[in-house]
Amino acid sequence: MRTYDNVFDMLKDRGLVAQCTDEEAVRKLLGSEKVTFYIGFDATADSLHVGHFLQLVVMKHMQDYGHRPIALLGGGTTMVGDPTGKTDMRKMLTREDIQHNADCFRRQMSKFVDFSDGKALMMDNADWLLNLNYIDFLREIGVHFSVNKMLTAECFRTRLERGLSFIEFNYMLMQSYDFLKLARETGCKMEFGGNDQWSNIIGGVELNRRCDQREVYGLTFTLLTTKEGKKMGKTEKGAVWLDPEKTSPYEFFQYWRNIDDAEVQNCLRLLTSVDLDEIEAIDVHDGKAINAAKEKLAYELTSLVHSKEEADKALATARSLFSGAADADHMPSTTLTADQLTDGKIGVLDLLLAAGLVPSKREARQLIAQGGILLDGEKVTDPTLTVAEEALRGGVVVKKGKKVYHKVQL
Repeated sequence: MRTYDNVFDMLKDRGLVAQCTDEEAVRKLLGSEKVTFYIGFDATADSLHVGHFLQLVVMKHMQDYGHRPIALLGGGTTMVGDPTGKTDMRKMLTREDIQHNADCFRRQMSKFVDFSDGKALMMDNADWLLNLNYIDFLREIGVHFSVNKMLTAECFRTRLERGLSFIEFNYMLMQSYDFLKLARETGCKMEFGGNDQWSNIIGGVELNRRCDQREVYGLTFTLLTTKEGKKMGKTEKGAVWLDPEKTSPYEFFQYWRNIDDAEVQNCLRLLTSVDLDEIEAIDVHDGKAINAAKEKLAYELTSLVHSKEEADKALATARSLFSGAADADHMPSTTLTADQLTDGKIGVLDLLLAAGLVPSKREARQLIAQGGILLDGEKVTDPTLTVAEEALRGGVVVKKGKKVYHKVQL
């Protein structure tokens, strides 16, 4: 089992560190004192998702080594919206929606980070951003930012062709001000974030230096991406959420169990505490070894996000389905309502759509034509097939492809 005296060495060894403003200084800082650092979470939905989970993993690693995390809820910045990685402007949320989302985040984060006795702080930038005097803000903060330099930042540059609103252009200033505010009030010395946040983090580091002559640091961690470079955590039904009401524990388990073979070692490195020697010993050319590694990844993450009990259930269900036993007790399910039926039945295309197994009827027809849909073990060959109310009351099991099982009931 590998051990580390400095958390930076561990984060680096596991491949979590992408960029750092001053690697030598950061390593020395993290090895010589207990550092207060922060990560921001804009409250754009009522649940955290897989993309956030990597950030929570980093926060937990840091806390385990004695450092103090600040989880900064973006009650203020969410009112504006970060243009990073977006081709269009974010939907404008109400203050009430944002507050509800932030409250959901608080509950979920507490499962991973210990907020007791000041070991971690949870703050909300609405407390200082919503009451800012705009003229004072421009004079104190805006004066330190070069528009020419901002336009070269990746987060803005990719949006210029499609259009960048002035409200979004303020986002970098607001995030930078967060870092200044936290440094002044809590002694925060570091900001962490995904690698797509590099420009915003640099803005905060430079603002601290210009306003207060304070040395602070920024570190970005590796984004969770597929081998094609796309962000992980998406399915046909949308994001993979940490909330069990939005993504069931079984669906969560299956997402990790079914990732591409080439991604399993990287996910074990980045998201779990499995020893690196064990991860590196996986024979990537042995199908049996890869499958065992995927199962371990899915089990570890489901235990962390949900519970060991839910992980045990998901593992048992997955194994029974794989063996052909098809125990439907713990598989994901959809309950239809009577108004979704016509004359006491529903068409198979509508059923697949209602269950979230396909994004459109066109793709449902294509799957059926390819022999990729089974209902209660029988291959569906006719896209006009209907399922009767009586069958739905008992529940029908849909199998999509080789690995996806879903129960549909009334």
